[in-house]
Amino acid sequence: MSLPIAELVPSHIRSFEAYVPSRPDPELMRVYKVDHLHRLNNNENALGPPPAAQRVIDGFEPPRSAIYPSGDCFFLRQALGERFGMDPERFLVGNGSCEVIASVIKAFCEKGDNIITADKTFAVYEWVAEFSGFEARLIPLLDYAFDPEAMLAAMDGRTKILFVCNPNNPTGTWWNRQTMERFLARVDGRAIVVLDEAYREYVDDPDFPDGMELMERHRNVVVFRTFSKMYALAGLRVGYVCGQKDVIDYIRRTHIVYSVNGLGQLAARAALGDDAEHILATRSMVARAREIILPAFRELELPYVSGAGNFVMVKTPASDSLIYRQLMRRGIMVRTMTGFRFPNWIRVSLVQEPAMRDFLAGFREVVTQVREDAEGEEA
Repeated sequence: MSLPIAELVPSHIRSFEAYVPSRPDPELMRVYKVDHLHRLNNNENALGPPPAAQRVIDGFEPPRSAIYPSGDCFFLRQALGERFGMDPERFLVGNGSCEVIASVIKAFCEKGDNIITADKTFAVYEWVAEFSGFEARLIPLLDYAFDPEAMLAAMDGRTKILFVCNPNNPTGTWWNRQTMERFLARVDGRAIVVLDEAYREYVDDPDFPDGMELMERHRNVVVFRTFSKMYALAGLRVGYVCGQKDVIDYIRRTHIVYSVNGLGQLAARAALGDDAEHILATRSMVARAREIILPAFRELELPYVSGAGNFVMVKTPASDSLIYRQLMRRGIMVRTMTGFRFPNWIRVSLVQEPAMRDFLAGFREVVTQVREDAEGEEA
């Protein structure tokens, strides 16, 4: 007699709730009966990739899709090594940063181990740990930022990895050099410290700690970076981890080869060599978007959090899911934040001025209607 399927599944998988992504844009537009959609939900770079990467994408010949890509992203790792003045063997490229998160956790954790991160940050650290059967210790933010003292206090002999999202998604807060150095000194090599710098290119401040430099003095530091955000290659899924050679060697043993497609490798390599003007243009777009929407949030008397990165969070006067639906009916897509443990907040990507003004017009209408409805109920 065969066993029920559930009895074949480990308890930590049975108790884990699967992530359900949003539907494709055409389906959402059909459901909400709109003829356009401003994507302000995923922190994508609305400028698109740097020109050199665009040319690579435009020129990708269909017959090349029949050929397997470089299994270890050889030429892209060479380009990364040249860019940062490091041995290419210190880089491992994955199918977005989500894959390298999984590879790091698989490399260092075994039954009974734990990882430590914040309770309100990029959720994939927590998810991968938990569906792999490891404990994720989630430390509350302090003033919307990672709390170094509380993270250190949570460590024990089974702590293998501390994940620090710097700048943090979704709050945009970041540790300065002094805070980071003090934290790393206190960890004292007892665990791997992952610095997730997905939004690093959006920070132009000399006091921001550069993970590539930190790992030269702290051998337990590894750095995540991505081509999805600043470089606008989210659809091609290219991220990477960098660390000391011996650390990367262990991670490589858990990593799936051939996971990064050929076009993504080519486009990322081209983007690296043509990013100076692109980064300046993107930072300018983001700065202008802040200038447009932050005064409106203040005028509406709504709390907001605006740090580094190409996004802001704003607290809504009703449930974030209600605000989401009302904005979708106006062709505006934002991120609800209940899943990030910020109930009744939304996150808004910062893009070109026309989309920002459309968002503000729709947002004002929705907020006004919500407040009028609340006043009517009270009356």
